[in-house]
Amino acid sequence: MKTAMAGPSPWARRLGFAGLIPFVALAAALWVAPPDDPPLAGVSLLGYGATICSFLGAIHWGLAMREGPCQPVTSLLWGVLPSLLGWVALLLGPAPGLLLITALLWACMVADRVLYPRYQLQAWLPMRLQLTLVASISCLAGAAALLQ
Repeated sequence: MKTAMAGPSPWARRLGFAGLIPFVALAAALWVAPPDDPPLAGVSLLGYGATICSFLGAIHWGLAMREGPCQPVTSLLWGVLPSLLGWVALLLGPAPGLLLITALLWACMVADRVLYPRYQLQAWLPMRLQLTLVASISCLAGAAALLQ
């Protein structure tokens, strides 16, 4: 049996950092696209951000499911909140939605710092911080490009 304190495997690290490619590429596209082009990159960045936030919340449901009938209600509640707020961000539109996604990415990071120790997953937090930093900067850059 593997130790619960193990951090991300090399594959988890590769896939996690590869998941930043759409964030960075779409944010960059918003800065280089002609101003009269439809904001497909903005909608795409917002949709990807909302999807990632849903994924981050779903991790907590997966962890709670391992607890059997004594599932922590806080993990279950938190697990659905990023999906719901990601959906609200989609309704707001690209620029304000990306600002909400930025805040939500950091809220997910704070929640993980509080809840991961319950599952002995602290070793994942340094990678989570790096991913959150790049993803949120990309969302802010995208929102700034849309608001200029």
